[in-house]
Amino acid sequence: MLQVLDATTQPLAQVLAQLRRAAAQPTPEQEAAVRTIIERVRTEGDRALLELTRQYDCPTLEQLEVHSSEIEAAYEQLDEHTLHAIQHAAERVRQYHQHQPRPASWWMTDLAGGMLGQRVRPLQRVGLYVPGGRALYPSTVIMTAAPAAVAGVEEIILCTPPQADGTLHPAVLVAAAETGVSRIFKIGGAQAIAAMAFGTETVPPVDKIVGPGNVYVNLAKRLLWGIVGVDMWAGASEAVVITEAGTPPEVVAAELLTQLEHGAESVAYLLTPSSWLIQETIAAIGQQLPIRTRRAILEQSLRGSYAIHTETIHQAIQIANAIAPEHLTLMVKHPLKWLPWIENAGCVLVGTATPQAIADYLAGPSHTLPTGGAARFESPISVETFLKRSSVVWLTEDGLATLAPDAVQLAHTEGFDGHAYAIQVRTSQPRSHQGD
Repeated sequence: MLQVLDATTQPLAQVLAQLRRAAAQPTPEQEAAVRTIIERVRTEGDRALLELTRQYDCPTLEQLEVHSSEIEAAYEQLDEHTLHAIQHAAERVRQYHQHQPRPASWWMTDLAGGMLGQRVRPLQRVGLYVPGGRALYPSTVIMTAAPAAVAGVEEIILCTPPQADGTLHPAVLVAAAETGVSRIFKIGGAQAIAAMAFGTETVPPVDKIVGPGNVYVNLAKRLLWGIVGVDMWAGASEAVVITEAGTPPEVVAAELLTQLEHGAESVAYLLTPSSWLIQETIAAIGQQLPIRTRRAILEQSLRGSYAIHTETIHQAIQIANAIAPEHLTLMVKHPLKWLPWIENAGCVLVGTATPQAIADYLAGPSHTLPTGGAARFESPISVETFLKRSSVVWLTEDGLATLAPDAVQLAHTEGFDGHAYAIQVRTSQPRSHQGD
């Protein structure tokens, strides 16, 4: 059950110290295993992918890539209610990201003479990783593919582990088709990340990989960063609920349990000035647990979760900002009064009618969010995740002559006479025609 802390009787720094969680570090054995997988995929290509997929996911897999006939069959197999839900979610996520402000290419006149600017272009090919195994995630397909498509990515590659019978669930295939995925591969784990990083005979190399995964997937992303771009280290799910007396305890309990369903390492925090609400919420959790299908996971994750009695809502927000959670539910009477005080959160759910679960599926913003306190410096997946910028410098001869003396001086100060000469050789030559 929730651990209870009292922030009204001890210094805030002491409370935060009790909440501080060391990020789970991979073991040397896990890192060695991932390095071996990466090297095998780099040197053996498709042969390694088939052997590893047969070992970990499907013993009889013959074909890595999903054929169009499998996607057509998925539409026939999927019930109409699920199809409608996927299409509804895809449309809402597309609409949200179409309205996101996005950086544009721009130019400015350089007073020294010339033009300075920036070009913004979409990535050409991206790889999406969608987990399998313990759960089914068509929502993650939507939340990663839709922003990439809106950004204008030319080719979207999806890797996800097959089921034991060698198939992918129809919901995953339909979600991919509805959001513009170009090619789908039945590959999971670190081997999928390596395949998208290096490329194989079948899987093309990508420019950037996004999407959550287990410790092996995250290790592969970390080890291959630089060979390929990656989004973020995806840790355990986490949520903060800030609330006060008057909020129904059963609603608070349900909100706390939402993210805890994802795994035993997930964590939730209840922050409230109401000691009565803490006790009633704990009782409500006790009533809800027996009817949850993931009860065993919930019971484990609750052991690492906290209910914190705060002096005020303002103190609750201070603690939340220090936690920098993936999800933050602001379930108070006047949420817009407090929203400007929220500094660090991947997604803020405002008001009592905004459950985290709606944001997980079809509110609009991508549910791929920074975890483990990374909301202090990272942002959710968005259109900007799939864009790149190039600086542009275009000087006239007069502009170069104006800037040259100080640039040459700095080059000599740093000991790079070649830099200085590359400037001087231009300024000492006769003027030439400037191209249009």
